[in-house]
Amino acid sequence: MAFSRSSDSSRSAEGLTARLIGIGMNFAGDAETDAEIEPTLVQASIAGVDQDDLRVLAVLTTWLGVHHARINADRLVRLVGAQASARVRAYWASVAQWLAKDRRLARLVAGYSGDAIDLLAVGTAFQIGRKGEDERFSGSPLRVPAGTLRDRPADVLTPTELAERHRTYRNRVLMGPTWRADAWTVLEKAPDLSVAEVARRAGCSFATAWQVAQDFRLWRESAGGREGGLTRW
Repeated sequence: MAFSRSSDSSRSAEGLTARLIGIGMNFAGDAETDAEIEPTLVQASIAGVDQDDLRVLAVLTTWLGVHHARINADRLVRLVGAQASARVRAYWASVAQWLAKDRRLARLVAGYSGDAIDLLAVGTAFQIGRKGEDERFSGSPLRVPAGTLRDRPADVLTPTELAERHRTYRNRVLMGPTWRADAWTVLEKAPDLSVAEVARRAGCSFATAWQVAQDFRLWRESAGGREGGLTRW
């Protein structure tokens, strides 16, 4: 069963729920189709650790365990590094420690160098004494009691399901989690954009956008482009 987030009349809260659903988290509501992945992940972490929305934090953490290989690590590191919140940076440093086999995320560890932070405002030490630590965060900059963040695969879409629904994710499966895949997605949505606008929307360099634009136009002129090509799964 999908989570139902607590009601919030603010536009930002409603928008976040739609974006979370859009990137494959099973909350109740309507999805924002093709929501941006890394900005949504960072917004979810802010809601989780700074605004104490543990339901969002739980599903976010499960999502990362399933889908981290499809994250554009360069973009995520850039976004996390811009966060003033020590709690947010501690969360991402802890995620990188947990997912240490994904070496692309290692730069997140350097984003936090302070003492360990308790996830719960009250009772973290007591709960850890009773239940132990969440194994995913054990020894990390974020102290999380076991059982605080439920971990159910059913709370997120599978990679196959998300690839079928989310264009950027699908292109990252095909091309790798790179700026190239993201620029290609921008062009699939709006083929006649200028190179500068492609770079702005994808968040990549002008040089990357220029090369992708050349390849995309060549592909469009080819038989593969006319028959659907990468737009089909």
